[in-house]
Amino acid sequence: MTGPRFIITGTDTGIGKTVFAAALAGALGASYWKPVQAGLEDGSDSEDVARLAGIAPDRVLPEAYRLATPCSPHRAAEIDGVTIDPERLALPQVDGPLIVEGAGGVLVPLTRETTYADQFARWQCPVVLVARTALGTINHSLLSIEALRARGVEVLGVAFVGEPQEDSEATICQMGKVRRLGRLPRLDPLTPEVLHAAFAANFRLEDFTR
Repeated sequence: MTGPRFIITGTDTGIGKTVFAAALAGALGASYWKPVQAGLEDGSDSEDVARLAGIAPDRVLPEAYRLATPCSPHRAAEIDGVTIDPERLALPQVDGPLIVEGAGGVLVPLTRETTYADQFARWQCPVVLVARTALGTINHSLLSIEALRARGVEVLGVAFVGEPQEDSEATICQMGKVRRLGRLPRLDPLTPEVLHAAFAANFRLEDFTR
């Protein structure tokens, strides 16, 4: 395997994690993998990334598990009559960079014994924590950073999403002793071209190419 590997996780669900993952995948020309997709009625995160990232279709890798129910993977699997086996979640072997996206927050259960943070520790790749800038983000972000570090997971930095909140962003990075990677504004319209330009204007690609 060549190229850097990054895990994209979030402080919560619905905060823009997939949009950031698409932006980073597009900027790096990376392959993208969402190992477990829970909820298919409105399409999948892989489909969103394929639309937004501007990468070749074969760089969007198939999920290990596609679950119909939009809830925590452990419960979605139970409802669907599926057993998630963490041993099936070995990182794909790809040429070039790889972006791996979790689901929701870092302590979302994959099974009734394993959280995403536990799986991240097995993968031993740096994590980018995506955090919203709205009220409550300091608590959620610092708790997420603590949970990751308690498992020996490297936190590359925090990517914020939303309107600028200088004090909240600075406080998280100072107290969490973590790098502020940048902030992605909410984008309307959300198109591949607009997303690419916003990422280029707000993030330094060299932070992701080590």
